[in-house]
Amino acid sequence: MKPGQPGTRALQRRYGPALVCVRYRESDTGQTRFTTVELVIDQRPARRQPLVRVNIRYDDSTTRRQAIALGAEWDEVQKTWRMPRRAAIQLGLIRNRRKASE
Repeated sequence: MKPGQPGTRALQRRYGPALVCVRYRESDTGQTRFTTVELVIDQRPARRQPLVRVNIRYDDSTTRRQAIALGAEWDEVQKTWRMPRRAAIQLGLIRNRRKASE
């Protein structure tokens, strides 16, 4: 149930805007009722994956299909594929060059 609906108001007062939803469940025997809540405990901007540009050979249709499935897009102007760095590493198009401190 969404916050504010009947059956959630006391929990909404208790948890405030952190409350996402309330669920009521019964045990298999039906003798016990469980109340569960979903709460937001942290909120911050999402980290976007850095994009890289890679070349995929025209005759390598398998890699192109895999790249597209992983979020790659063809850049007509640059004549390269643009994709998340993690996807390029996964496909073996670039190597993972992390700093020793990371």
